[in-house]
Amino acid sequence: MRTQTAFVLLLQLYGSLAYKDPHCADGRTGVVQLFEWRWDDIAAECKNFFGPYGFCAIQTSPATENRVISMPTRPWWERFQPVSYKIATRSGNETEFQNMVKTCADSGVSVYVKAVINHMTSGGSVGVGTGGSHFDGNTLDFPGVPYNISDFNDGHECPTLDGNIHDFNDVKQVRNCRLVNLLDLRLANPYVRGKIADYFNHLVELGVAGFQIDASKHMWPDDLKKILDQVKDVQMGGRPFVYHEVIDYGGEPIKGDEYLEIGRVTNFKFGRDMGMAFRKHEPLKNLQDFGEGTGLWASGDVVNFLDNPDEERGFMVSILTNSDPKLYKLATAFMLAHPYGIPRILSSYHFDVTSREHGPPQNADMSIKHVVVNGMNCSNGWICEHRWSEIYNMVAFRNMAAGKGMSNWWSNANYQIAFSRGDRAFIAFNLEDTDLDQTLTTGLAAGTYCDVISGYLENDKCTGKSVTVNADGTARIQVCAKCEQQMLAIHVGAKVGSPAKRY
Repeated sequence: MRTQTAFVLLLQLYGSLAYKDPHCADGRTGVVQLFEWRWDDIAAECKNFFGPYGFCAIQTSPATENRVISMPTRPWWERFQPVSYKIATRSGNETEFQNMVKTCADSGVSVYVKAVINHMTSGGSVGVGTGGSHFDGNTLDFPGVPYNISDFNDGHECPTLDGNIHDFNDVKQVRNCRLVNLLDLRLANPYVRGKIADYFNHLVELGVAGFQIDASKHMWPDDLKKILDQVKDVQMGGRPFVYHEVIDYGGEPIKGDEYLEIGRVTNFKFGRDMGMAFRKHEPLKNLQDFGEGTGLWASGDVVNFLDNPDEERGFMVSILTNSDPKLYKLATAFMLAHPYGIPRILSSYHFDVTSREHGPPQNADMSIKHVVVNGMNCSNGWICEHRWSEIYNMVAFRNMAAGKGMSNWWSNANYQIAFSRGDRAFIAFNLEDTDLDQTLTTGLAAGTYCDVISGYLENDKCTGKSVTVNADGTARIQVCAKCEQQMLAIHVGAKVGSPAKRY
């Protein structure tokens, strides 16, 4: 009986952990969402930056053939209207995709793909996709898969007359009807599930390590489980890493908890809470128990982020974006310093804030422009937030602190806080109107450390500020109130007298 009980417990534990391993190479952490990047540019960035700077993984835009939309410039959201499961988009063809995945893997960087499987194109659309496949959204005919009318929820499970969602409090409508007129796939149909599983398996065969599933909230968890059950283990071993887009701020009828058996969830609450704290709508000192202690999901169940492409375009309130770079860097540093969850950084491009439609930087023929890198800066319309020193140096901070919990919490007034990650790293923030000048316990061994916010360790010297830690682990911590960088961070990988390390 005891043996049987132990076996059942092991099965339950496996089920709770399946799809949650991000497949990071040893010592690496941090995910970067490369929004609308070309496959060849991602390959170059993996080799030249993400690999050398200790990042765990990148997330691509959807890889599936999509509808071509001219407005007269092509919008970012055309990638979210699949035509087939061919790997053929403006980011490149399948050969370029495969080369990108291999180059990233050779650089120690895993690849996750944004997967749009809830729907196909919008109703009424007709044309040819980015891979040459014809489609007809009037007759629900997608020969590139192939799908036909029997493979959609129209006339089956959707209870509304026009097939669209009208009541987002009605779970059946949310999961069985069209989201903004996008043709809702009938995932109750084993044939449809098989086609999606075939696509996932093809990506796994090409070396992909995981999937960020778009609009999971609009699909039944059991249908998603049946799809994932058909997917092979990834090449590095184990189940694919899966994280689900489920918008759940706490008041919706569909809960993120429903998806935790089949992966992690994208934690929309995280960006909201960071926006409230760093915009000073809520005291920073309230972040002492942030995470599970403030009612959020368990650390192993979430992927955290400050913003995503929807929110970047103003679709969500109280969200920090790169339009306020000072606060954005502060909040990103907190996300990377704090041990809670897996952090995801958005790397985006310039767009006209008066129009939410603008796609990536485009050439005259509407092909995507290459990312041009000059030193640590990107041009040709690309921002590359992951190359901001305050961000990539904090990825190194997180790598150095891996496995260590938060300790030595300190706060003064509402907007001065500091904490350490065991004996590996220490960070302080000051959003008050007065300077921070305190002797604080850092948890670190005695020595001189480089502040990785203002510089780094090079040739055994600090290019920016330095902090001297005393024999008892204390140090004088100074963070000015009016400076551009209202934080300070030190770690064992940037200690004078030791080799510089990022992971």
